[in-house]
Amino acid sequence: MRKLLPDPFIVLLLATVVAASLLPARGATATLFSNISTAGVVFLFFLHGVRLPRENLMAALAHWRLHGVVLAVTYGVFPLAGLAVATAFPSLLPAPLWVGLLFLCALPSTVQSSIAFTSMAKGNIAGTVASAAASNLLGIVLTPLLLGLLAHVQGSGISFAGIWKIVLQLFVPFVSGHLLRPWLGGWAKRQNAILANIDRGTIVLSIYSAFSLAVIGGIWHTVPISTLLVLAVLCAALLTGVLLLTHRLGQALGFVPADITTLQFCGSLKSLVSGVPMARVLFTGPEIGMALLPLMIYHQMQLMSGAWLAKRRGEHST
Repeated sequence: MRKLLPDPFIVLLLATVVAASLLPARGATATLFSNISTAGVVFLFFLHGVRLPRENLMAALAHWRLHGVVLAVTYGVFPLAGLAVATAFPSLLPAPLWVGLLFLCALPSTVQSSIAFTSMAKGNIAGTVASAAASNLLGIVLTPLLLGLLAHVQGSGISFAGIWKIVLQLFVPFVSGHLLRPWLGGWAKRQNAILANIDRGTIVLSIYSAFSLAVIGGIWHTVPISTLLVLAVLCAALLTGVLLLTHRLGQALGFVPADITTLQFCGSLKSLVSGVPMARVLFTGPEIGMALLPLMIYHQMQLMSGAWLAKRRGEHST
């Protein structure tokens, strides 16, 4: 039962949303939080670059079939599934939430959770590390491009003007950090616990800043409980569908069980750590809160289902 309880970090994020709802940042305070969050995001992606071992990316070349399928699910199947649902049932959600769901579908895989669940399930840990690393590196470019295309097809129309901010705030710091890895990599490894807290602190600040804008813009007047329930059902359906698909796909391609585990977790999990900073760059004003709601709901679902599935898979493999 403990595995099914909300992740402590999610509880903290929910508390942050409550705080932003009751005491949203306004005026000069809002500007200050926004500037601090932006600086934190730049530093966050700089650290991502520092901590990413280059050999993980090179390992993707050695097992190209597995990593190719993972990327195809992450940046092909998932976005197309989200677009199909949005096109078939446009009246289920308001347009900004559909954009948020499409944004969720275009995000890269999460790194830490994928590795943790694969380890619990006795899967291909090295393959998971390589796939997740490649997914996140490509996501800096692919996520905004995919979102723009999906939103255009769906009729919402996301401007590509924010891509230059992705380059300046995310890609440049990431590449700079990776180039400095030979000098800073050892320090980052020794300070892993502190840097992990910095990661989470940056996300919390970004969530507070984003939802403050959304609350001032009237998000809770436009998103009733019934709409949140519909959104939760859609997120659950997407997660279940991708988990089943990746399992069947791995079997059809003749993957060994360890590789199927990697495909399932890397293909179905979505990164909150990458998603929140990207949302701050791609969306403005109250739109940020609406864009992040699907991700926050999906994130908790993937943690609960992933913990259950990994434990069950690990027990059956012994």
